[in-house]
Amino acid sequence: MEHFLQSWGYPAIFILALVEAICIPFPSEITFGFAGALAAEGHFALAGVIGIGLAGEFLGSMIGYAIGRTGGRALVDRYGKYVLISGSDLDRAHRFLAKRGDPAVAVGRVLPLVRTFVSVVAGIGEMAVVPFAIFTLIGTAVYSSAVAGAGYGLGSGWHKLVKGFTAASFVVLGLAVLAVAVFLWHRWRVLKSQR
Repeated sequence: MEHFLQSWGYPAIFILALVEAICIPFPSEITFGFAGALAAEGHFALAGVIGIGLAGEFLGSMIGYAIGRTGGRALVDRYGKYVLISGSDLDRAHRFLAKRGDPAVAVGRVLPLVRTFVSVVAGIGEMAVVPFAIFTLIGTAVYSSAVAGAGYGLGSGWHKLVKGFTAASFVVLGLAVLAVAVFLWHRWRVLKSQR
């Protein structure tokens, strides 16, 4: 990751931010954190990291929104079973946005993992594009500034933090993978029983 960011510079930040925001679960915390640390070491300008990252995240969010808005419900009805998503999941997401309102998008863009999918859900829920864009911009600006700023503040300590994973970290990762597997198995059984 660090080598890719150093070799490709700002375009690498843009591409990685864009990919994560289009609903490909890629850890943007690492992208912004490393880029912030590299800014502290003089490889980037912190404002550039935040601005370029924000642009990539925003464009990716708008693409995710367009995917959800143009074909989301039909795609889920047809192919959702292959990724363990049902029509009732979309109904819940729609109720969530309707109940909490448009600012839920800004909050969703700050939360890890949730931020990856909030754009598609907003598109499927047929949220108006202008409020979506505004709240996405707000949430993404807060997120990218906070994570890049943390990486900048830690500087070379960021590298030690990331490289300092212990055996306990791998145990926690294993438990997380197991939890995801149990969740997926449960979702498969629920969807199978609804047929």
